[in-house]
Amino acid sequence: MEIGSKVPAFKLVDQDGREVTQDDFKDQWTVLYFYPKDDTPGCTTEACDFTAQRPQFDSLDATVVGCSPDKPEKHVKFIEKYNLNVKLLSDPDKQLMEPFGAWGKKVLYGKESIGVKRSTFIIDPDGKVAHAWKSVKVKGHVDKVREKLIALKG
Repeated sequence: MEIGSKVPAFKLVDQDGREVTQDDFKDQWTVLYFYPKDDTPGCTTEACDFTAQRPQFDSLDATVVGCSPDKPEKHVKFIEKYNLNVKLLSDPDKQLMEPFGAWGKKVLYGKESIGVKRSTFIIDPDGKVAHAWKSVKVKGHVDKVREKLIALKG
């Protein structure tokens, strides 16, 4: 997914088993972040950072949504353990990850593997990608996302 690309049609469930589709992204700014696995160090830091800055994203009329291959039940435990307040989507079939380029070959410590590529996308109210980070380093990332969202909104 490149800047200006329309979010593809999808149907996933969130941590509560509620269906979420591309239509849920319409008419609002959305921060969609892909992460490998609940309750791992980097993923926990990222989710906690988004939770800590939730009031700032709310003030920008932006929804923050995380997405991983984990099942909704695992998302619930993750949310409860760290008192998270972001919506988490379950994408075990990679129907959203693949079109966004968030699933595929990656290299970690010199070793190639197939998996989730930590990435973040800002989606505008028309359902188009407004900005993309395709290789995220967790430390300081949420600040960069918030600052970019402010700039995009003008």
